[in-house]
Amino acid sequence: MESWLFYALLSAISAAFVSIFGKVGLSGVDSNVATAIRAIIMALFLVGVVAAQGNLTHLSDAFSDKRGLLFIALSGIAGATSWLFYFMALKTGNVSQVAPIDKLSVVFAVILAVLIFGEKVSLVHGFAIGMIAVGGLILAIF
Repeated sequence: MESWLFYALLSAISAAFVSIFGKVGLSGVDSNVATAIRAIIMALFLVGVVAAQGNLTHLSDAFSDKRGLLFIALSGIAGATSWLFYFMALKTGNVSQVAPIDKLSVVFAVILAVLIFGEKVSLVHGFAIGMIAVGGLILAIF
């Protein structure tokens, strides 16, 4: 198995547990407060990972690349808003409905990659992306 596929599958499994643990944790807690607590825990955990790998010295590289830092910051803001809205949806919605709609991000990401990066999508891949969109909507609505 290629490493990207292995890591993508681990990402999907981890994301599934985010939904489950988040839904349980949200009972009796404001969704924005829960998102903020989650972000703090993520930051501490990730700094620990970077430190354990011995990569803390590379922080200066990231901060010296102003363009890269801008887009990393924008990505962080996009991720934060995504999780704010996701936890708001989980607070009152069912995981079985919220998660499929959230995964429409795959469809939006492919469309944006085509528009912004000029990535090519074959007819088969276009059909598969369409199936993801339709499948997500069917899972959420019916």
